[in-house]
Formats: sequence, structure tokens, C-alpha cells
Amino acid sequence: MKRRLYQFIFFRLLGWKIVGTVEEEVKKCVLMVMPHTSNFDFFLGLFSRGIIGVEMNFVGKKELFLFPFGYYFKSIGGAPLDRSGGKNLVDAIADVFNSRKVFRMAIAPEGTRKKVDQLKTGFYYIALKANVPIVPVAFDYAKKEVRIGNPVTVSGDYDTDMKQILSHFKGVQGKFPEKQFQV
Repeated sequence: MKRRLYQFIFFRLLGWKIVGTVEEEVKKCVLMVMPHTSNFDFFLGLFSRGIIGVEMNFVGKKELFLFPFGYYFKSIGGAPLDRSGGKNLVDAIADVFNSRKVFRMAIAPEGTRKKVDQLKTGFYYIALKANVPIVPVAFDYAKKEVRIGNPVTVSGDYDTDMKQILSHFKGVQGKFPEKQFQV
């Protein structure tokens, strides 16, 4: 029922489409979502997740998962992040990957909805440390498409891997193009 409602809103009312998918066989990955220029991107992600029908996740500080909001955040794929014991962010998220059978973590590498000249690199090093592929996901407002690319296994050579990954985002336009990272 919820899936049909998401499809009606996403496809019919909003006029968007989804190109590609996250294959069920890809149990763990980092979903690199760009460009992130608007709060509405969160809802595009929720609709896409509900329509595709595979579990997709995000992480947040563990305090977000306390009463009264904890149940809601977990129900939409959230995972509490415990950075106690001096863990850095990459190690803490890699631990989440290692503790679960299925974990597809969506992350916006811009780190903000404001204009940035370079991407944060944490998403890459999380994928490397957790030994999971990166799946590029483009929110193209000009074409009203959510485009999901093929998984890319990272090698440890950031510059070479990023050339391949960023090619998925060429020509993509965010809701506010003036705020997006230029590929």
C-alpha cells in the first residue's frame, strides 16, 4: 500500500522517474547521492527507497535515536552511530557495516546543501575500510530523474576511482544548480 502511494506521488504528481536500481544482491554499499542542494532531496530519497523496495540506510548520532524520534528514524532506515571510545567517523561507520548483514548507506559527499568546491572524502574511505562498493546516485532536477549507477569497487587510488564515479554525475542539475558541486 505504501509503495503504491509513493509511486503515485513520485511518478504521477511530481513527474519524476527512476533510472536504474540497487540490485538486491548488493547487500552492502555506500550510496553516493549528489547533488545535494535542497531539503527536498531527503524526500526524493525516501520515495526512491520505497519504490525500489530494497533496504537503504543512513547514519546519525545515537542521540537522534532516543525517544520520541528513535522509532521513526529506525523505521526509515536509520542506524545510530556510536563514536564512544575515541573512534573516528570512518571506523565507527565501518563497524556498523560489519555488524549487519544488509547495510546500504546513503550519504551526500558535499556534506551540506551549500556550495562547496571539493567533496568530503569520508564516504570513499568508509567504502574502502568496510570493503563495500560505491553506488553513484544522481538527483537530476532538470530531467526529473533519480539515476542509479553501477557499483564501483574502490581500489585505494582515490583520484582514479573518483574519475570513474564522478562521470555518473556529468550534466546532472540539482534543485539549486548554483549551490551544487561542479563535476
